[in-house]
Amino acid sequence: MTTDGTLADPATVTPGTFADPATVTPGTFADPATVTPGTLPDPVTVTPLLSGLDERLPGLLALYEDLHAHPELSFQEFRTAGVAAGLLRAQGWEVTEGVGRTGVVGVLANGPGPVVLLRADMDALPVKEETGLPYASTATGTDPDGNEVPVMHACGHDMHVTCLLGATAQLAAHRDAWSGTVVAVFQPAEEVGGAPAMIEDGFLDRFPRAEICLGQHVAPAPVGFLGTRPGPVMAASDSLRVTLFGRGGHGSSPETAVDPVVMAAAVVMRLQTVVSREIGASQTAVVTVGSLHAGTKENIIPDTAELRINIRSTTPAVRDRILAAVTRIVRAEAAASGAPKEPEIVPLNSFPVTVNDGPATARVQSALTEALGEGRVFTLPQVITGSEDFGVFGTALGVPSVFWHFGGADPALYAGIDPDSLLEDGLPDTVPANHSPHFAPVPGPTIPLGVTALLAAAAHWLVKETPDA
Repeated sequence: MTTDGTLADPATVTPGTFADPATVTPGTFADPATVTPGTLPDPVTVTPLLSGLDERLPGLLALYEDLHAHPELSFQEFRTAGVAAGLLRAQGWEVTEGVGRTGVVGVLANGPGPVVLLRADMDALPVKEETGLPYASTATGTDPDGNEVPVMHACGHDMHVTCLLGATAQLAAHRDAWSGTVVAVFQPAEEVGGAPAMIEDGFLDRFPRAEICLGQHVAPAPVGFLGTRPGPVMAASDSLRVTLFGRGGHGSSPETAVDPVVMAAAVVMRLQTVVSREIGASQTAVVTVGSLHAGTKENIIPDTAELRINIRSTTPAVRDRILAAVTRIVRAEAAASGAPKEPEIVPLNSFPVTVNDGPATARVQSALTEALGEGRVFTLPQVITGSEDFGVFGTALGVPSVFWHFGGADPALYAGIDPDSLLEDGLPDTVPANHSPHFAPVPGPTIPLGVTALLAAAAHWLVKETPDA
């Protein structure tokens, strides 16, 4: 790190290393061996790849704090992409920038063997940070509608970038311990579906074709624990922008107008019955109105109201049913209000269900358990209702993919709670979740966990065979 808080010029970084550990204040990085219950036992097959990781951790912490303090919105990750590209080059990777607009792809060929894709996402969210951290973001950005908004890494993508750069450094430093090719993908715009942009930019033809795709996401679970499952692991997502049309007028004479605010309120309330009355209790679905805008002044009835709606589903049939119900309700409420014009319903983005390959997931769970110890790796009992576009890579390549979640929350927040109970009861209300302005993984123990998980999973495919005697 430089004295003004920016990241040191990547070209000046010694290959295979990160920022000078001496710039990190002593005592700010927790010793992973002392963290409970996040202790990382001595891994087995991944051990050679982890050699020297402890010495690299202060630099990774400095990198994480820098990325956290400088978040960027979707498809605006120019600084973050530059940092990733510079460090990859310093490590000895072949680097391509500008893939899918702001994406970065690193390739490290290291002899015969499988091609493994490792992915991290880079974008942040339009959220005002309220963590109180010394490296908290004060950044602002311009959203797609031209509005200036606060920006925060409220979903942990800065942690994903840090962990992948830690893994790439270890892979580059220990080429004698593995064989094959690794494709490191730093993806833009996960929050709005950036993976398809990379595919459309010739990803399949420009880079070695992976045989397995691996990805991870930090979660508000206790640090030291990981969870995944075979089959569907994260829900599909559909986002819609709905514009309701009324007839403006004076607030004192609503009878002369058609009030789109009342119309919007009726739509919002009616949408709450979709999941409770049209989707079976055994099925998983969510309908959320995350944004409602109308009017400019308290005594003016506006002409329009805009809603932004997000839908989560886990099967094509449920997805189709919800989309049909939302469309029906929006149009019916507009008609009931005497709207002078049909509402507009515009799709904003769509994510497919994230599906883990069964056999590959079993191999990853075995590798993670071997690396982290028994009782650390859990099978999730149900699909997570959050969504991801990571699966787009495996689908486009026609190969298996595996996605897991790793804990990043302070274990003290879970004092007295049985980890097994979290699978059934969910997280305590007192623990900030992803997209919260208070979301903040504890970087000390979380970074080595994320690096170790990526390396352990990749090593299962990149094992260097010993020649026959």
